[in-house]
Amino acid sequence: MKLHGIKVQHRKNTAGCAPVRIPVPDEVCIPMSMHIGKPSKIVVKRGDEVKVGTLIGERDGFVSVPVHASVSGTVSKIEDITMSTGQKVPAVFIKSDGLNEKSEDIKPPVPTDFQSFVDAVNQSGIVGLGGAGFPTFIKLNVDDLDKIEEVVINAAECEPYITSDTRTMIDKAEYVFKGIEAGKKYMGIKRFIIGIEDNKKEAIKIMGEYAAKTDGVEVKVLPSIYPQGGEKVLVYNTTGKIIPKGGLPLAVGVIVINVTTMANIAEYLETGMPLVEKCVTVDGSAVKEPANVIAPIGTPVEKLFEACGGFKREPSKIIYGGPMMGISVPSASAPVLKMTNAVIAMDEKEATPPKTTPCINCGNCLRHCPFKLDPKGIMSAYNIGDGEALEALNVDLCMECGCCSYVCPAKRPLVQTNKMAKVKLREYLASKKEEGTK
Repeated sequence: MKLHGIKVQHRKNTAGCAPVRIPVPDEVCIPMSMHIGKPSKIVVKRGDEVKVGTLIGERDGFVSVPVHASVSGTVSKIEDITMSTGQKVPAVFIKSDGLNEKSEDIKPPVPTDFQSFVDAVNQSGIVGLGGAGFPTFIKLNVDDLDKIEEVVINAAECEPYITSDTRTMIDKAEYVFKGIEAGKKYMGIKRFIIGIEDNKKEAIKIMGEYAAKTDGVEVKVLPSIYPQGGEKVLVYNTTGKIIPKGGLPLAVGVIVINVTTMANIAEYLETGMPLVEKCVTVDGSAVKEPANVIAPIGTPVEKLFEACGGFKREPSKIIYGGPMMGISVPSASAPVLKMTNAVIAMDEKEATPPKTTPCINCGNCLRHCPFKLDPKGIMSAYNIGDGEALEALNVDLCMECGCCSYVCPAKRPLVQTNKMAKVKLREYLASKKEEGTK
């Protein structure tokens, strides 16, 4: 089986920029939904004094994570905010006192076995830091550890612009491997594969040097072909295993963890400080001085741009993440989230969509789709509302990577249509199920 993809402009302008900590903002806005699953339950009220690491939101369901204060100060208000997805979620606003004092409750956990290790990861509030936001403790809480053959560490970072994971490998390599040792000790997993694209020479060198001194760790250098960091793509290209339709990596004995997530686990075990800050790549055609910055979670993204010299051109669009799969930021006051690895500001030229023309049936979308889907066929089925055809075309396999739209000479909105087609498919399947129960 050969997995396809595309060559994109890397634009790794900040790969050589060590992260710089920005000034603590006057106020942070910390949403209770920075993860896949149910929003956390607020456990503070207006007027409460908090410190860095104070619990402000507790888990409210199995697929949920705790949320902690990222600055010291006073809870100024609690209100709903609108996220990039359009979802309204409760958020805690904290006025900083400028002291950045740590909570007295912060202390390193002392795991003694698998379950206490998973519990510690849960208490850390760590989620998938590559952008997905899946609660990490759930990913690690495997019923039968004997079925896990390897952990694949996702260090591909295939999106243009983003270099925050690259900086983790360069600046925090020790923590990446401390995280690996914790996995070995508490989960009994013996094989770890670090998948890195071949355009990250310094990171490959450093990871290779550490791996040479660590049993059971292999650095797999992969071609720089987008979307190399997609979970199913990465698992196949590092292990040769094919994750079945509708399945998770666990189905083939694999756990996939982002490289920065792995380093954060180790840092939490050593310091006891939960996830309260992020290294964020700040770049894009509108940014004056692209850089990697460290900011408290909840910092307005406009503060990140200010720290990078502001704008050289008026931004027309700001997105969380990279230009291929990123999500538009609703306003410059939107907060840095747990899974924010980059904020990209595009000028008008870069942000303006190209003119769409009729499909010429070239087949580029089909040839470059990593899963060999048929975006043209999916668009046709969606336009006529044919749920049966959408099911047959496996639109639910689409990872929304954007390869189809990128290579389309007619600039058709293929990935956007795939997103809407998946909604149409769910409606069709629900209707089909309802009919079957009558």
